[in-house]
Amino acid sequence: MAKAKTRTESETNSAAANDAPLSFEATIGELGRIVEQLERGDLPLEQSLDLFERGMRLSKDAQARLESAEKRVEVLLGFDENEQPVSRELDPSSK
Repeated sequence: MAKAKTRTESETNSAAANDAPLSFEATIGELGRIVEQLERGDLPLEQSLDLFERGMRLSKDAQARLESAEKRVEVLLGFDENEQPVSRELDPSSK
């Protein structure tokens, strides 16, 4: 199976500038870079605030994706009242 293509830093920066959706993995990577930049403490206040705001948006997006994935797993691992495994199709809108 082919490995999924990951975004390069320049692709991530371009997507960030356009607010294009990032993959979960790219979101986590971007959050890491933001944290590193903020921890250095050498940015002007306005730039730090902009980065912090972007980090919060990315964090909320990542959390929502994790919650959605958790719900999907719960559906897939569901059991009925007789403790029998339940197998059903996922609702495409729940992704």
